[in-house]
Amino acid sequence: MARAAAAANPGVKSGVRIVVAGDRGTGKSSLIVTAISDTFPSSIPPVLPPTRMPDDFYPDRVPITIIDTSSKVEDAGKVAEELKRADAVVLTYACDRPETLDRLSTFWLPELRQLEVKVPVIVVGCKLDLRDENQQVSLEQVMSPIMQQFREIETCIECSAFKHIQIPEVFYYAQKAVLHPTGPLFDQESQTLKPRCVRALKRIFILCDLDRDGALSDAELNEFQVKCFNAPLQPSEIVGVKKVVEEKLPGGGVNDRGVNERGLTLTGFLFLHALFIEKGRLETTWTVLRKFGYNNDIKLTDELIPSFKRAPDQSAELTSEAVEYLRNIYELFDSDGDNNLRPAELEDIFSTAPESPWDEPPYKDAAEKTALSGLSVNAFLSEWALMTLLDPSRAVENLIYIGYSGDPTAAVRLTRRRRLDRKKQQSDRNVFHCFVFGPKKSGKSALVNSFIGRPFYDNYAPTTEESYAVHVVDLPGGIKKTLVLREIPEDGVKKLLLNKESLAPCDIAVFVYDSSDQSSWKRATELLVEVAGHGEDTGYEVPCLIVAAKDDLNSFPMAIQESTRVSQDMGIEAPIPISSKMGDTNNVFRRIVTAAEHPHLSIPETEAGRSRKQYNRLVNRSLMFVSVGATVAIVGLAAYRVYAARRNSSG
Repeated sequence: MARAAAAANPGVKSGVRIVVAGDRGTGKSSLIVTAISDTFPSSIPPVLPPTRMPDDFYPDRVPITIIDTSSKVEDAGKVAEELKRADAVVLTYACDRPETLDRLSTFWLPELRQLEVKVPVIVVGCKLDLRDENQQVSLEQVMSPIMQQFREIETCIECSAFKHIQIPEVFYYAQKAVLHPTGPLFDQESQTLKPRCVRALKRIFILCDLDRDGALSDAELNEFQVKCFNAPLQPSEIVGVKKVVEEKLPGGGVNDRGVNERGLTLTGFLFLHALFIEKGRLETTWTVLRKFGYNNDIKLTDELIPSFKRAPDQSAELTSEAVEYLRNIYELFDSDGDNNLRPAELEDIFSTAPESPWDEPPYKDAAEKTALSGLSVNAFLSEWALMTLLDPSRAVENLIYIGYSGDPTAAVRLTRRRRLDRKKQQSDRNVFHCFVFGPKKSGKSALVNSFIGRPFYDNYAPTTEESYAVHVVDLPGGIKKTLVLREIPEDGVKKLLLNKESLAPCDIAVFVYDSSDQSSWKRATELLVEVAGHGEDTGYEVPCLIVAAKDDLNSFPMAIQESTRVSQDMGIEAPIPISSKMGDTNNVFRRIVTAAEHPHLSIPETEAGRSRKQYNRLVNRSLMFVSVGATVAIVGLAAYRVYAARRNSSG
């Protein structure tokens, strides 16, 4: 039954492991035995073996295993290991010994933090029957300061194993804290739903609002009820629900009414869930979330997100169907149709995702912004192209969050292997991944910034971490391709090349140098040789271009001769001069895409690579000579045998 329940609700655990810990003599073992047998034990061993409660002990029918722990100092290591494996921890103190309560905040709770045990904690006061009647204080008064300090405490309860007071409740609350935790849903301090919970419930509301009129009608409410709880609502129950919401949220404005003439609004839907949680009915909200595929982190479960297995030199792109869906989403949320999706409008698109996926690197600021800090449709689609390239599963997950209802696996296509592209002498990719190398102060960042319309700055800021820029590049004939620039700091090249497959995702590499500085040129060519050599060694050769940045400055002496020699020696194009400061990029981005479209060209050849090829040709020629010689010898032998046979027969 437990396994069946877990299968029906992907986010539900198949079993709960509860570890009971606390000072010596606080009633740990008595608590466990009494909960299992419903009988207070006359004698018990110092530590009980692992104990499993019957599957049907509580309504959720999820099996519970209770782990007793030793209070001996020499067993501290073993206790620590058990705590690390816990789904929930029950910490005990003795109601008749105040010092054991103090030990919770001075030892046990700090110990859990030190061990990085991040699970719900249930604080249990045992031996309630032994408390001095003259020292009666409320549990809330005692525990409030501790709970303020240690937010991981889910519930506090006092019990008596001897008098059978609130014993089953202890492990019910522990199980409930695991299966239906408060933390992800509700902020106890502000008494409000947490943002991620609100966003998930908003998505569920939209999915259930079948006629898209912004409210759940009686029929839609009923369908929601049947889907989540397998039982319809009676008409009188629907009236009762609406009445409660209307009384609490009469609403003076359009957006703060809980119920309108069309039905239950999003505001009312969220209010109901906050009300369930405040009344301790967390299982109601969790049942809804899990029916719609959410896990305890309030994200879609892994089972709902497709994974895309691909060769190292294959890339992932959105299909035309997914791109068209995103175009429609853009038009829907760009309310004034000015091709400028403002930050608030972008946030609205992702308001049904756990958070906006583009708020953090590498996506943050990776696309060109409009003058109003918004995104054009090309920039919007470029961000999606970048996310699909780097993490296709995450891209599909966010497509689902924003309402994509097609087959998730059909939203992404895997490109042909680049190795095969080289043989066919053309690429069928729509998104090209360009690695940008170069020494410090070469102008890498200025090139990347100019690609997405950022202004040029004279002040030098060293590149310490990789960054990305993505934009659409227009080619002749109205063709559009998406180019992703990945800027790699000079200090990061060595680490990058430690990985054999590091160049596999690279469609083309660009090497930038300061055309006024000979040492910059020298270092750029060294990097070119390193990268080209790595490609030759691993079989992941990539087309390469050299960019001569800062063309507004005077070139270093012998620059033309040096660059011509290197280009000819390595078999690639001469450097492309640009000036980011003057805004003259010399069509460099179009040239990058064009070179990437022809993966068999512009591949540099190092001396080591050339020598290896010459050696291989020599070996192959030798093998061919041996093979031809052997063939001639065999034919000659056969001719001799025929001749000998004829001579013998004539004789």
